[in-house]
Parts: sequence; structure tokens; C-alpha cells
Amino acid sequence: MTTATTSSLTGTYVFDASHSQIGFTTRHVMVTKVRGAFSDFSGGGNFDFENPSNSKIELKIKGESIDTRNADRDAHLKSNDFFDFAQFPEITFVSTSVAKKGDVYSVTGDLTIKGVSKPVTIDFDFTGTAVDPWGNTRLGFEGATTINRTDWGVNWNTALEAGGVLVSEKVTLEFELSAVRNA
Repeated sequence: MTTATTSSLTGTYVFDASHSQIGFTTRHVMVTKVRGAFSDFSGGGNFDFENPSNSKIELKIKGESIDTRNADRDAHLKSNDFFDFAQFPEITFVSTSVAKKGDVYSVTGDLTIKGVSKPVTIDFDFTGTAVDPWGNTRLGFEGATTINRTDWGVNWNTALEAGGVLVSEKVTLEFELSAVRNA
């Protein structure tokens, strides 16, 4: 990108949930991956391409929108065994710093799950910008980070006879975000 391009992209954006995905993967029975996603989320922020450290990002995820393509598993994840979405209906992320390293934006912030806030860093690739057919400036970002769910009090598990546990403590969070500039 040229300097003129980056300065023209700086501004306030909202995430377009209909063209974005927030997902996760974890191991089941220690041999296969289970994938899931959240369909109801909102957020955005100020993206400053000239001075990335001035950028600020916020994200709110409605827990009830969890979908792993299995209704029984989704119900269990929503329960107090896992996320307790009845008491803690949202998962949130609020950035505390943004730094650019080459083509990667490292976004550090507070991830709150079940009322517990812990710092995490998500490395995002900037996948590009375009003006859509309706005249909206769009930005694309893809990123991921791996967390230990027990750090947020998501502790349920059961031991397997052959060793190991039913659900891995390690969870990879995946973000594919389309952001639209506010008019």
C-alpha cells in the first residue's frame, strides 16, 4: 500500500457479521477436531493505518449463537458446565494495543469469558480493501490465536479410559472479519 492509500483507509469501521465469521476448533477424544462458530456478534473500531498504535477494536459475541452443527453439544456448551450463557450471555474482546510487524497486525486486548478477563494477542493479516457496489469502503482481516479455556473457568471434562480427556483444554479462535467504514 502507498502512504496515500493507508491514510485514506484510516477511519471508524463496523464489522459486517453477514460477511464475517468468528469460529473455533478444539480436539475431541484427543483425535479429531470439532469446529464451531458464533453467528451473532457486533463490533468494530477505529483503524489507523498510519499509526496502528492509535487503533482501537471492540467485539461482542452473543453466546447463544454458538453452533457446532450438533444441537445436543450446543446445549451442553451453553450450560454452566462450559460457558453458562444464562449468567454470562456475552463474550467480549476490547483491544489495549495494536502493533504492526511487517504485514501482520498484532492486536492485544482483554478477552472476557464467564466474567473472567485475560489478555490475549491475536495476529491478523490484512487481506485487503475494496469499495463494494454500494460505495462502502471495506477492509478484510484474518487472524487466529490459541487459548487454554480453563484460564477463563471453562473447566468441564471427563477422563478417557485409554488416557487423555474428552475435550482439549486448548482452543483455537479464528477470525475472518469484513469491516465497513462508517459514513
